[in-house]
Amino acid sequence: MNHPLYLPPAVLLLTGLAVKAPSITRSWKDPNSRATWFVLLCAAAVFISVMPGNIRRINSITGVPNFAAPWTYSLINAFCGACLTMIITWREEPSPRRTRRIAWAWTGYGSVIAALWLTFLLAEVPSERVYDLDTYYATTPWMREHIVLYLLGYLTSTVVSAWMIRTWIPHVSGHWLKTGLICLQSGYALGVAFVAAKALAIAARWAGADWDTLNTGAAPLFALLGGSLVAVGFILPVAGPFLQTRLRDQILHWSLLPLCRAVESVAPSSAKAKVSRFAPVDLRLMQRQQHITDALLRLAPYFDEALYHQAYEQAATQHDANTSRALAGAAALRAALDAYAHRRPRTQDTHTPRIGPAITDHLAPISRAMTRPHRAEALLHNLPHDLAQRAP
Repeated sequence: MNHPLYLPPAVLLLTGLAVKAPSITRSWKDPNSRATWFVLLCAAAVFISVMPGNIRRINSITGVPNFAAPWTYSLINAFCGACLTMIITWREEPSPRRTRRIAWAWTGYGSVIAALWLTFLLAEVPSERVYDLDTYYATTPWMREHIVLYLLGYLTSTVVSAWMIRTWIPHVSGHWLKTGLICLQSGYALGVAFVAAKALAIAARWAGADWDTLNTGAAPLFALLGGSLVAVGFILPVAGPFLQTRLRDQILHWSLLPLCRAVESVAPSSAKAKVSRFAPVDLRLMQRQQHITDALLRLAPYFDEALYHQAYEQAATQHDANTSRALAGAAALRAALDAYAHRRPRTQDTHTPRIGPAITDHLAPISRAMTRPHRAEALLHNLPHDLAQRAP
């Protein structure tokens, strides 16, 4: 049976992999993309492998008692190498020095992983231990070195990464990157607590005492919380801007819907290209904005600039500037749409009429104001008599 505490970080990481898979595939030559992919992959593999039920499955499938130990510890140290690589890639511009540092990191952790398998092959560990392997075999020749080796590899990565981030944070201005780095720092602090709990429990076994609760109780909680924060720290700088842009575009797309419907009779049918509702939101937003722009071009001869300004002044007596601008825009466009319906242009000027930035720069709030047409109608009704007569 798998403990439910292991599921949230595993699901989070697998979701991160799924979300980033298309962009990572498209930009595979980018070192940042490759590093992101490998960090997420290793972290997901670690959390899936350390689930108690999966530990038993790995041992059962291979037919080797405790085979899950070198498997999981190798994944942990691969994750450590991936974390260092990711931080180096983020911090430094491409250069021979950066390439050398990444090569040294992988050489070091590749050596640790090789040593883990060697010490496991030399150790005698016939009894399967799912929860307390580190303390149960703490005094067993070669398995003792195996356990100490993986903890030292993890601690080294944690301390070095934390130091690199600490010296880097003051120079970071990006919101998402700084938030990610803070999550990483917190995760690495819990990583140190994880190693400390394990080391104290193992040292107690060496001294003939029993502090196994630190190994089976405290250490897994530190690992789960710390690993989750580290995963979030690596995901946020990459996925955060993407999700923020996507959410902003989606909100804007929704906001423009009332205005898009209001000008439906103005824009030509050919302006509406066939775009699936399942198309990317940025494409659907672009289509909606183009539809509104085309409609405003056709509506320009019927738009009354003086009516807009008078409506704004009237609204400003009761509302703030942004609300007044939105209400005035909604009222002026409503009047223009009525004039268009009756084919009564407002201007006879020879120059090409246009609707100015007072409308085009504030389409979203104007569109939201159109969801309450009675407010725009009341505003038109309260205008001075000469302007009210010009509003159909």
